[in-house]
Amino acid sequence: MMASFGHGTRRHPRTRGRTGSRSGMDSATLGIIGLICAVAGFFVLGIILGPVAIVCGWLAMGRSWAGPRPVPALVAVVLGAIDTLLAIIFLAGATGSGYGMF
Repeated sequence: MMASFGHGTRRHPRTRGRTGSRSGMDSATLGIIGLICAVAGFFVLGIILGPVAIVCGWLAMGRSWAGPRPVPALVAVVLGAIDTLLAIIFLAGATGSGYGMF
Protein backbone atom coordinates (compact mmCIF):
# COMPACT_ATOMS: atom_id res chain seq x y z
CA MET A 1 0.00 0.00 0.00
CA MET A 2 1.26 3.48 -0.83
CA ALA A 3 -0.95 5.64 1.33
CA SER A 4 1.93 7.75 2.62
CA PHE A 5 3.79 8.20 -0.67
CA GLY A 6 5.28 11.69 -0.79
CA HIS A 7 4.12 12.58 2.70
CA GLY A 8 6.59 11.72 5.40
CA THR A 9 5.60 11.39 9.00
CA ARG A 10 7.85 14.31 9.90
CA ARG A 11 6.49 17.40 8.24
CA HIS A 12 8.82 19.74 10.15
CA PRO A 13 12.29 18.21 10.34
CA ARG A 14 13.71 20.92 12.60
CA THR A 15 12.94 21.03 16.24
CA ARG A 16 11.14 24.01 17.67
CA GLY A 17 14.13 25.61 19.35
CA ARG A 18 16.44 25.59 16.35
CA THR A 19 14.46 27.19 13.58
CA GLY A 20 16.92 30.04 12.95
CA SER A 21 19.98 29.89 10.76
CA ARG A 22 23.08 28.88 12.69
CA SER A 23 25.62 29.59 9.96
CA GLY A 24 26.55 33.12 11.09
CA MET A 25 28.49 34.38 14.10
CA ASP A 26 26.73 35.14 17.34
CA SER A 27 26.69 38.58 18.90
CA ALA A 28 29.27 37.80 21.60
CA THR A 29 31.82 36.75 18.99
CA LEU A 30 31.17 39.85 16.88
CA GLY A 31 31.49 42.06 19.95
CA ILE A 32 34.84 40.55 20.89
CA ILE A 33 36.12 40.80 17.30
CA GLY A 34 35.05 44.45 17.20
CA LEU A 35 36.76 45.12 20.52
CA ILE A 36 40.01 43.55 19.30
CA CYS A 37 39.87 45.57 16.08
CA ALA A 38 39.22 48.77 18.04
CA VAL A 39 42.18 48.25 20.36
CA ALA A 40 44.49 47.24 17.51
CA GLY A 41 43.32 50.28 15.53
CA PHE A 42 45.02 52.58 18.04
CA PHE A 43 48.37 51.13 17.04
CA VAL A 44 48.12 50.19 13.34
CA LEU A 45 45.73 50.88 10.45
CA GLY A 46 43.22 52.91 12.43
CA ILE A 47 41.54 54.11 9.25
CA ILE A 48 40.64 50.49 8.40
CA LEU A 49 40.24 48.85 11.80
CA GLY A 50 38.13 51.68 13.23
CA PRO A 51 35.22 51.25 10.81
CA VAL A 52 35.53 47.45 11.08
CA ALA A 53 35.17 47.77 14.85
CA ILE A 54 32.14 50.03 14.44
CA VAL A 55 30.43 47.59 12.07
CA CYS A 56 31.18 44.55 14.24
CA GLY A 57 29.96 46.32 17.36
CA TRP A 58 26.82 47.55 15.64
CA LEU A 59 25.99 44.08 14.37
CA ALA A 60 26.69 42.60 17.80
CA MET A 61 24.22 45.05 19.34
CA GLY A 62 21.54 43.79 16.98
CA ARG A 63 21.62 46.95 14.81
CA SER A 64 19.69 48.88 17.42
CA TRP A 65 20.41 51.23 20.31
CA ALA A 66 17.29 50.08 22.17
CA GLY A 67 17.30 47.42 24.84
CA PRO A 68 20.18 45.93 26.76
CA ARG A 69 23.52 46.28 24.99
CA PRO A 70 26.44 43.91 25.46
CA VAL A 71 29.42 45.76 26.92
CA PRO A 72 32.09 44.58 24.42
CA ALA A 73 29.91 45.64 21.50
CA LEU A 74 29.30 49.10 22.92
CA VAL A 75 32.99 49.56 23.72
CA ALA A 76 33.86 48.41 20.19
CA VAL A 77 31.56 51.02 18.65
CA VAL A 78 32.89 53.85 20.82
CA LEU A 79 36.57 52.95 20.41
CA GLY A 80 36.08 52.33 16.69
CA ALA A 81 34.61 55.81 16.31
CA ILE A 82 37.56 57.30 18.21
CA ASP A 83 40.00 55.30 16.04
CA THR A 84 38.37 56.51 12.86
CA LEU A 85 38.26 60.12 14.01
CA LEU A 86 41.93 60.11 15.07
CA ALA A 87 42.98 58.49 11.80
CA ILE A 88 41.11 61.11 9.78
CA ILE A 89 42.68 63.93 11.82
CA PHE A 90 46.13 62.36 11.37
CA LEU A 91 45.65 62.01 7.61
CA ALA A 92 44.40 65.59 7.32
CA GLY A 93 47.44 66.82 9.24
CA ALA A 94 49.80 64.73 7.13
CA THR A 95 48.61 66.46 3.96
CA GLY A 96 49.80 69.86 5.14
CA SER A 97 50.68 72.83 3.01
CA GLY A 98 53.78 71.19 1.57
CA TYR A 99 56.66 72.60 3.59
CA GLY A 100 60.00 71.23 2.46
CA MET A 101 58.93 70.49 -1.08
CA PHE A 102 61.23 73.05 -2.77
